[in-house]
Amino acid sequence: MNVVYGTAMIPMAVLVSGGGTNLQALIDAAEAGVLSWGKIALVISSTPQAYALKRAAQHRIPAVIVERNQYHDAAAYDRAMLHTLEAHRIRLVVLAGFLAILGTPVIQAYKKRIINIHPSLLPAFGGRGYYGLKVHEAVLAQGVKVTGATVHYVDERVDGGEIIVQKTVEVLEGDTPEVLQKRVMEQAEWLLLPAAVELVCKLDTT
Repeated sequence: MNVVYGTAMIPMAVLVSGGGTNLQALIDAAEAGVLSWGKIALVISSTPQAYALKRAAQHRIPAVIVERNQYHDAAAYDRAMLHTLEAHRIRLVVLAGFLAILGTPVIQAYKKRIINIHPSLLPAFGGRGYYGLKVHEAVLAQGVKVTGATVHYVDERVDGGEIIVQKTVEVLEGDTPEVLQKRVMEQAEWLLLPAAVELVCKLDTT
């Protein structure tokens, strides 16, 4: 099914690096009419191997690849990212499993217009080195009973921006990192991200 949008919606770019399950959650929300204030106008991948690109193609969403290793330094990468976002008239940037680091020029140009989904209850298990399965490994190693997911604004601190919404998920006896990761995705991330995007887009119009 193709996503059909209205005309007066906030154009957003979803930045990805891997499978794109959170991108799919946003696409599903758009098709279900849950996203009424935001439009997925562009998908940007940090790698040509990301399965998320196939998800975008299946739904006829424009997609581009902006690889960090194709630029000689971080400043050149930021310029390329800014050019891409501006060329598509993007107003909201959604980091959905995006593993590259955006620099200050991008963050300042889109201040309070970049949000990220993180698979823990920040500030716990956040910051450099905490991504993907590593987060859930750390949660289990610490023996905590509750984890979850967080959507937050992005600033220069890794996972340190203002929290928008959070959702808790119970850690169960016998959980492996893979099992816990799946539960956090299903019970928190895939519900939380569309709701947060809708909220931020709505705030942008008021």
